[in-house]
Amino acid sequence: MILLAVLAGGTLATGLVAGLFFAYACSVMPGLAATDDRTLVGTMQSINRKIINGWFLSVFLGGPLLVVVAVAGYFGTGGAVFGWLVAALVGHLVTLGVTGRCNVPLNNQLDAAGSVDGITDLAAIRRRFEVPWVRWNLVRTVSSVVAFACLIGALLAR
Repeated sequence: MILLAVLAGGTLATGLVAGLFFAYACSVMPGLAATDDRTLVGTMQSINRKIINGWFLSVFLGGPLLVVVAVAGYFGTGGAVFGWLVAALVGHLVTLGVTGRCNVPLNNQLDAAGSVDGITDLAAIRRRFEVPWVRWNLVRTVSSVVAFACLIGALLAR
């Protein structure tokens, strides 16, 4: 029963993160793409500061942690559940890797540019940030959706 709760919690957290990244991919970034440089840079600076909070971090890091616990709990059992869990863990590792190596450094560069009131070339800052950030967000959207689908597979196989 405990493993089922761990698996359900991991699935929930993973779904929330996948939904967040999907929302950026299909609404937030396309919406900001239609705005001026000042709006995009200032908005993303603000979002990047505010997203580092307990709610986000608990699901972003908690999902993979719960999947690791589930993998350990099902280790040696073989079967479909274990296979789905390993696949979900791979999806999580891709998501964490892309976020840490790509999106976060881009966020940090954007923040290091300073206040929009003090940036002399907002267009250049935007060019260095927007296209790569959107590309890498799409990668982590796909990897987190894959992890979520695999966890649903594990729940169904269970």
